[in-house]
Amino acid sequence: MEILRRLTKPVSHLVVLGLLALSLHLPAAQAGMVGTEAVVNAAQAQQYRERLHDALNRNDVRAQLLARGVDPAQVQARVDSLTDEEMQTLATNMDQLPAGGDGVVGALVLIFIILLITDILGLTNIFPFVKHNR
Repeated sequence: MEILRRLTKPVSHLVVLGLLALSLHLPAAQAGMVGTEAVVNAAQAQQYRERLHDALNRNDVRAQLLARGVDPAQVQARVDSLTDEEMQTLATNMDQLPAGGDGVVGALVLIFIILLITDILGLTNIFPFVKHNR
């Protein structure tokens, strides 16, 4: 009988602890419907992220980043930290930008050609390689 009393005390402590653990009020999981718009927005955000990562993984882009002293890994980390709205804005801006830059080179070439023509016609004397008939 003495052995039974020695065993009941630890077992009763375990039972009491088990009942206390079961009686704790933990927040229950809430299930709800996920709208189609939320799923579509999440899929689009993922596509934008993949497109931007693909663009940043190109060799020429990496070379330009390194030439400007920017670590490509740091750029990837910053892209990963963008919100979905920022990612969408960046992706739409990438689609709208011209492929050759912002047009500065084209404007410089146009100005060069205009000055060259005026120099050939004798209206200006800017370029030393143009021979004037004077």
